[in-house]
Amino acid sequence: MSDLPIELEFPVWGLLPKKETAVVSFLNKYPDYDGRGTIIAIFDSGVDPGAPGLQKTSDGKVKVIHRFDCSGCGDVNTSTIVQPNDSCITGITGRKLKIPTTWKNPTNNYRIGVKHAYDLYPERLEERMASEYKEKKWDESHRKAVAEASRKLIEFDSKHTSSNLSDTEKLMKEDLEAKLEILTNSEKKFHDAGPIYDCVLFHDGEKWNCCVDTTEQGDLEKCPVLGEYSLTQNYAPLTPADNLNFSMNVHDNGNILELVGLCSSHGTHVASIASAYFPNNPEQCGVAPGAQIASFTIGDGRLGSMETGTALVRAIIKLMELSKQQKIHVINMSYGEHAHFSDCGRIGDLMNEVVNKYGVVWVASAGNHGPALSTIGTPPDISQETIIGVGAYVSPEMMVAAYSMRQKLPGMPFTWSSRGPCIDGGTGVTICAPGGAVTSVPNCTLRFSQLMNGTSMASPHVAGAVSVVLSGLIQQNLPYSPYSVKRAIENTACLLPGVEVFAQGSGLLQVDKCFDFLVDNHNVQESNIRFHISCGSSNSKGIYLRSKPTNTCSSYNISVEPNFLDADNVDAEIKIKFNMKLALVCNASYVSCPTHLDVSNASRVFAIKVDPTELPVGVHSTFIQAFDVTCITKGPVFKIPITVVQPMELTSPKHTVSYNSILFKPNTIKRHFYVVPHFATWAVLRMSSTDPKGVGRFVVHSMHLLPKQSCKTLESNKAVTVNANADSIISFQVRSNTVLEIVIAKYWANLGEMNLDYSISFYGVKANQQGITMHAADGIHSVEVTSLQGEEILPSVTLKNSVQILKPSEGKVSPLTTRDVIPPNRQIYELLLVYNFSITKATEVSPNIALLSDVLYESEFESQLWLLFDSNKQLLGCGDAYPSKYSIKLEKGDYVVRLHVRHEKKEHLDKLTEVPLLLQQKLSTTITLDVYSSYSQAAIAGKKSNVSHGLHSTVMPFYIAPLPTDKFVAKSNNPAHLLTGYITYCKDDLGKKVDSHPFKYILFDSSSKKSSNGASSNSDKSKLDECKEAVRDIKTQFLSKMDATTAEKMYEEFVSDYPDHLPFHTAFLQVLDPLDVKRAFPTLTSKNYQINKDAQSKIITICEKALDNISEDSILAFTAMKTDLRPEASKIKTSMDQKKNVYLECLCRKGIALCRQYFAEDNEKSDILESVSKIWKSLVRFVDPSDSKVVTTYVIYFLLWHARVHQQLGRLLKYAVRLQDERPSKDLEEKIIELCKLNDWEYLASHILRNLPSKFPSAYRPF
Repeated sequence: MSDLPIELEFPVWGLLPKKETAVVSFLNKYPDYDGRGTIIAIFDSGVDPGAPGLQKTSDGKVKVIHRFDCSGCGDVNTSTIVQPNDSCITGITGRKLKIPTTWKNPTNNYRIGVKHAYDLYPERLEERMASEYKEKKWDESHRKAVAEASRKLIEFDSKHTSSNLSDTEKLMKEDLEAKLEILTNSEKKFHDAGPIYDCVLFHDGEKWNCCVDTTEQGDLEKCPVLGEYSLTQNYAPLTPADNLNFSMNVHDNGNILELVGLCSSHGTHVASIASAYFPNNPEQCGVAPGAQIASFTIGDGRLGSMETGTALVRAIIKLMELSKQQKIHVINMSYGEHAHFSDCGRIGDLMNEVVNKYGVVWVASAGNHGPALSTIGTPPDISQETIIGVGAYVSPEMMVAAYSMRQKLPGMPFTWSSRGPCIDGGTGVTICAPGGAVTSVPNCTLRFSQLMNGTSMASPHVAGAVSVVLSGLIQQNLPYSPYSVKRAIENTACLLPGVEVFAQGSGLLQVDKCFDFLVDNHNVQESNIRFHISCGSSNSKGIYLRSKPTNTCSSYNISVEPNFLDADNVDAEIKIKFNMKLALVCNASYVSCPTHLDVSNASRVFAIKVDPTELPVGVHSTFIQAFDVTCITKGPVFKIPITVVQPMELTSPKHTVSYNSILFKPNTIKRHFYVVPHFATWAVLRMSSTDPKGVGRFVVHSMHLLPKQSCKTLESNKAVTVNANADSIISFQVRSNTVLEIVIAKYWANLGEMNLDYSISFYGVKANQQGITMHAADGIHSVEVTSLQGEEILPSVTLKNSVQILKPSEGKVSPLTTRDVIPPNRQIYELLLVYNFSITKATEVSPNIALLSDVLYESEFESQLWLLFDSNKQLLGCGDAYPSKYSIKLEKGDYVVRLHVRHEKKEHLDKLTEVPLLLQQKLSTTITLDVYSSYSQAAIAGKKSNVSHGLHSTVMPFYIAPLPTDKFVAKSNNPAHLLTGYITYCKDDLGKKVDSHPFKYILFDSSSKKSSNGASSNSDKSKLDECKEAVRDIKTQFLSKMDATTAEKMYEEFVSDYPDHLPFHTAFLQVLDPLDVKRAFPTLTSKNYQINKDAQSKIITICEKALDNISEDSILAFTAMKTDLRPEASKIKTSMDQKKNVYLECLCRKGIALCRQYFAEDNEKSDILESVSKIWKSLVRFVDPSDSKVVTTYVIYFLLWHARVHQQLGRLLKYAVRLQDERPSKDLEEKIIELCKLNDWEYLASHILRNLPSKFPSAYRPF
């Protein structure tokens, strides 16, 4: 063993890198400046205070001092107040909760609520707990039950010949088959809603206390009691099995209990990078081990950890409130989305307010959407450059220790790190820092540490570094501001050689130099000033030229305005005295700017000129830098970014450009910019290696920047493996006459060099309409198509979804609680909208509030969240502003969507009270529309279009025919107002895959209303006869709604007046014997039925009265008739259908009454059983009891009673489940649980009971 070349010293400093940014050397020099005295707010997915390294700071203080779930996911409605009886209270779930004698509660009032454990769980913990539950509580017992049921059925079959079974034996076999069917279906439909816990909240006279009944048996003595986290720092594992540390807060005077869990491991990892403390292992410590943490959960666990406007605004409100008592020094936000524009938006405005008024340094991840340019997320890309945006860097030490690479490479930005500039020209990336770490994660992961990478990891490194710097400044009593800190970071960073500015910003963070800069320049007059830059007519944050090459230069007006920190409270004399004399410098020859600028407390405007005419193809970046003439050594006080993209214009006829033997090393990035040819709609990249043995991993990123649209609108980002054996081919959609960026990058960790041959070719079949909306009533729709270079044209229309437009049934605007008031007194209001809809066949739906969709940070409304419930208030799914992310599978039934929108101006919400909801429903089979080459063929549905070859620039018309009525039958589909899908124009498979365009087909209501006075409607009847029939029908309707005494009088009167009107009998029967679970379901365990014999006899008499007037054979004969050619066929059909329905209902009700008498009588049981058997035989002539589509209420209840009479619990349970599927209720679910126990399936009964509170809650879940 001694001969093996083993490296025993592990490179631990590469796991959580700190040497690269001089953190280690700084803390060695200033060990007390380790973040102590500072607080870092973590806006993320929640921080586990029990995770390794997050208990104490380096100076012995509590590490995590605040913990809030701002999303609402952890909220529990505790407005219900109860008092104990015999030291017990009844929880919302119905469980008895024993109050421990040790609890102190002077008022004896207890607030109760209910919480689903999975609401508090991260997704992977939910998966682990669900898997463990199924394995321990379900699988073994279920396998045993299935085996037993199969064995009994096989034994029966072995003893009986299927062709010679008696009626009794057939029923016995059906019962055995039913048991096996139930068990099989229960496995297929297995769903675990997770444990549902009762929550108890009470006040002990000093503080609020909370107890969660995790025993699920009401034994509160065994459950921890927690105080509010900010006061007590109490937390505890929810259960020993999950190891999820939870805590609590209270809002609205006790009406809302906020349970704080986690929605992912991300936030704990981020906090550990920023501030973890391991006293015996300094290499494991975070950047600022002395700093304290305030955790604000902005990710919503209901959305899988997606942040919401509600959570962001609540986090900001809470931070503002806390600032009154204790200073929050730094915010880290490793979250963000891509905004369509950054010059407005409520959330961005509030972020600016936190920095500009409260003086908090805000650090944010730049995003992980590189390597293309302009992929910066929001934040940091908001209306003002107040936020420090951080890119991700990987050092040689990280490569070896954290990523276990075979060799070290020079330090570099990660390939995927988002690049600047912002879409409006702003810098985007302020700085770069190590973007990966192996450090602590929540205890519920059952891991000590984990490797994560991303700009999410680079951002907390900078936040920790800021905390370290501020710790030193605070201890030296030196002033600072978020502006001076950002300026110091920019001016002291280490510029990485050979790395583009778009990825590294000002360079790699250097903590020691940043601190020295702030010490040396703590008293400069611009310390508390941010220079707001507005460029050109659009007031953008920089100048960004990205268009066709031009032969002219451009002039831009630049506005520079000094903004004071907390400007409203700055002394007037300070504002008056402020004056700076600046020298303006730009090192680019294509930019001309003034040499000097005098700035006072006012906006200054000057003009610059940008002349890109002589620039080569590619991207060019520079800055106009402003230096204080009195001290240029402190670096620029502000910078104006300028980016110019010079694209290549391709020439015809091939529209192809090739590159041969291009050398790629790890993280080599080749950017190509092209003006997309006119009529081009897709491009194809072909790549191959010139090295016969070479295999490389590449990233290909293509992107258009479209006006006021995010970088994700028209892009393609794919990982590709390239070798010499075959070309790697990628196609992607392009937009003609715009600038396209294509980036080919060798992945940073892919070792070795490779020479590539690659070519980019443009193709096109362009229509005169970007997207098509076609109305069914408009007839034939024409579209004109032109090809780029004679491509094959074959238009195809595919419709995949139907869309139902829903109007709100309710709309209410109301003020929210004190939790939602922006300091000092800006009340936020909530608009609650309710939408009701029904599904007639199972489908997948996706709700969409189009007016509010696809915007979050840039939205004028701070939040939009919808929750979808079934008719029993069970939550089935939820979604936010991005509807394409959320789809929910629904069965047939009635549903409710509850939507809430928030804003501080009530008048804005009032305008949305009628906003429609688009309910997108996936079609069971896709629908195609027919396309023709000529109008005449489209008109007669003749010969469809074949492949066409269009000459360059030749316009070819095509004609889309309306949807035939047989392709979308309204009665056999869910309600819909339009169909959506896409249209493609090319035949080429590579183009067809990517070059598709939206297509909408608007339906119209084809159902015609029958005229009440037309010739076809009862033309042989007089008006008097019609009136009498209408009166009779109304009487029938009202009869079933009366009380029993009144109904009996009406029944006798009506039968006398209308002796032949059969529905009177069934209407009266519905009064005498309502078929609901509580009154009509067979009693399962009692031997002595409490049955009113006279009532059952009365029911039987009425049924027989109706049955005597109906011929069973005539109904069967009519049903068997294939075609009725008689003149009054429709009238006869209506009459026969009515007779059939009355016959079946009376038959079943008579059977139910006889079954009840069977249990009430001690004698004559055999006679009753024979009568029931006759009814069964009559019934099965009309319906098949084994058919799952047989769901008529009276039929199901007779089947239930028939099974009960024969003591066949399998059939009984089967029919009960069928009834529950059709009309679910809590009462019936409890009967099913009882039946499972009677079948000796305790595990199944326990599982259904576990899901019962979730399936039938007492109220809608709160937002």
